[in-house]
Amino acid sequence: MAQGGSTMGEEPGWGELLGAFVLAASIPVVVGGTLVCALVGLSVWVSSAVRRRRAGGGGGTEAVCDPKGPA
Repeated sequence: MAQGGSTMGEEPGWGELLGAFVLAASIPVVVGGTLVCALVGLSVWVSSAVRRRRAGGGGGTEAVCDPKGPA
């Protein structure tokens, strides 16, 4: 069973190589960027909840603000 002609394809040009590199590099960038955004968002959300809890202070005995100012 003889095979005629070349079995190897043409070498890709620089444009095709660049396109393949950009496509291959974009996958970890998108996944990593999504992961970083999620972690930053979660940390901001958790820290704001902690800040809100701390701002109240004394276990439910928050001071009432008098609109007329201090007595």
